[in-house]
Amino acid sequence: QVQLVESGGGLVQAGGSLRLSCAASGSLFSIMGWYRQAPGKQRELVATISSGGGTNYADSVKGRFAISRDNAKNTVSLQMNSLKPEDTAVYYCYARRWTADYWGQGAQVTVSS
Repeated sequence: QVQLVESGGGLVQAGGSLRLSCAASGSLFSIMGWYRQAPGKQRELVATISSGGGTNYADSVKGRFAISRDNAKNTVSLQMNSLKPEDTAVYYCYARRWTADYWGQGAQVTVSS
């Protein structure tokens, strides 16, 4: 059974930085990434990265966030810089293997103004 375990997150002032990490049990994930959900809003894509290193970012985080992964360790990380109050949300780790999607339990990120 695949499990995704997130770490990092927390409270930071606007303009600050945080790093999220996610460790997956199992391997052969074609896509790994991060989604977020703010109160009263739908879950949205933040960034994804393929096993080959191809990346995709939401327009709202381009130039501020950087996603990376270690295929040997089955981990994915999200470096978040220049954080804004509107980045406040629960961030979910995501992984796809074949046709199955897996999610982490979520990590709270709160950015104060």
